[in-house]
Amino acid sequence: MLWVKAFHLIAIICWFAALFYLPRLFVYHAMSTDDISRDRFKVMERKLYRGIGTPSLVATVALGLWLSSGNWDYYAQSLWYWVKMTLVAALVVYHFICGHFIKQFRNDRCQRSHVFFRWFNEFPVLLLIGIVILAVVKPLH
Repeated sequence: MLWVKAFHLIAIICWFAALFYLPRLFVYHAMSTDDISRDRFKVMERKLYRGIGTPSLVATVALGLWLSSGNWDYYAQSLWYWVKMTLVAALVVYHFICGHFIKQFRNDRCQRSHVFFRWFNEFPVLLLIGIVILAVVKPLH
């Protein structure tokens, strides 16, 4: 199970790297005024989302479920675990919202400002803080 945990952590790091960088690309994309820049951001966003973000999401969830199955009786009874899973579910929703924005940018229909995306970029940080505290400290029993 240590190998599973190691690969789970690697997947989490890759997923968060994508979730931190993708909204930053949205900031720059929303600020861009020329077609060359906008086309470049469309390619970067698509490749980051499909090539790194989504595969890392799938690996994170699959490996996390595998880890949970190893001691299910404990996790099923732990409040901290269910709160953590709720935050992870919110993070998955955030991931798919990013996919929605990619489609809007691809079709030149995104109406959100760079200021919106600067704030939008902070949400996964808050989730990460909660998830790590719950996983490490386990404050709720």
